[in-house]
Amino acid sequence: MLAGPYCGMMLADLGAEVIKVEAPDGDIGRTVSPHFVGQHNAYFASLNRSKKSVVLDLSSQHGRDALGRIVSHSHALVTNLRPSAIRKLGLTYESLRCWNEQLVCVALTGYGLDGPYSENPAYDYVIQAMTGVMSLTGEPDGKPTKAGYSAVDNSAGLVAALGLLAKVIHGKGGQVDVAMYDVMLSQLNYLAGAVLNAGEKIEGTADSSHPYVVPAQIFPTKNGWLTLFITHDKFWKIFCEEVEQTDWITAPKFATMAARRENRSLVLPAIAAVLKHATAKEWVLRLQPKGIVVSEIETLNQSIVGDITKARSLVIALGDGSANLRAIASPIRFDGVDTKYGMPPLLGEHTNEILGRNQS
Repeated sequence: MLAGPYCGMMLADLGAEVIKVEAPDGDIGRTVSPHFVGQHNAYFASLNRSKKSVVLDLSSQHGRDALGRIVSHSHALVTNLRPSAIRKLGLTYESLRCWNEQLVCVALTGYGLDGPYSENPAYDYVIQAMTGVMSLTGEPDGKPTKAGYSAVDNSAGLVAALGLLAKVIHGKGGQVDVAMYDVMLSQLNYLAGAVLNAGEKIEGTADSSHPYVVPAQIFPTKNGWLTLFITHDKFWKIFCEEVEQTDWITAPKFATMAARRENRSLVLPAIAAVLKHATAKEWVLRLQPKGIVVSEIETLNQSIVGDITKARSLVIALGDGSANLRAIASPIRFDGVDTKYGMPPLLGEHTNEILGRNQS
């Protein structure tokens, strides 16, 4: 629904021809969202722009032969199914190498192509639950909470695209195995390192605070919430001067990053007491010009129309713009290249085109 389609869309944005192979009843993503723009489902459009849609019944020999003709002229095949389905439909490198020895087959699954857990069902939600992400999110005394977006699916899609490109550049066909569980656990890098190398018990932190950097969290202000992140002691000094607490610069329990970490129960309430005297917006206006990493907490609705989004031209129209279908631009840009964003395909829109040019 998301990881595989996002992987393909990132490649399409970079200029690849991406052919979306769909069953006769179509990708479930075509009906997920209640929002439609004309014939286009908003959820599907957000993950499938610039692709071509081919309808094949891979349970039939005719459909598998048609797929074979397509992969004979392709660099790679990305699948986002359970391993048993991938094998049953003949979507592995071993099954398809007879059509193209150079083909790269990427299997994007929940727990890998093989192993005792490979057939377990997996969605973003359950991977967040199993890898510790939910237990790390939210307040320590609150219930486990998922990340506010599909962190696992999106990350897995990016890793799959990276693995695909690395294998293509390597110049030899083969199988690439990307598991959502593996991707998410690997993204817990320094936290996992603390468990593995120091036996640290990793739990959620109050106010979304960083486990090692102080201050690095959200603070309530006179009006609104403020995110403040100070690493180097140089910026701590600047911060102290701006908030008129110069004694903190030399106070033994405040002066260094190590001291602030050891004395967070003293440091954080002191900072919070000062920040309540002005609004979040006022603090940003005072601290940001000084080089302090600081921001108000904004909603997605606010950020989409915000100054940075506008300056980076991140809201784009799909196709020629006449369909009034909009999306967020690719995060990857190249000098001198004007990325084109095509419309998401209608179901089977390109079947005749693709199969017609792959008759031999």
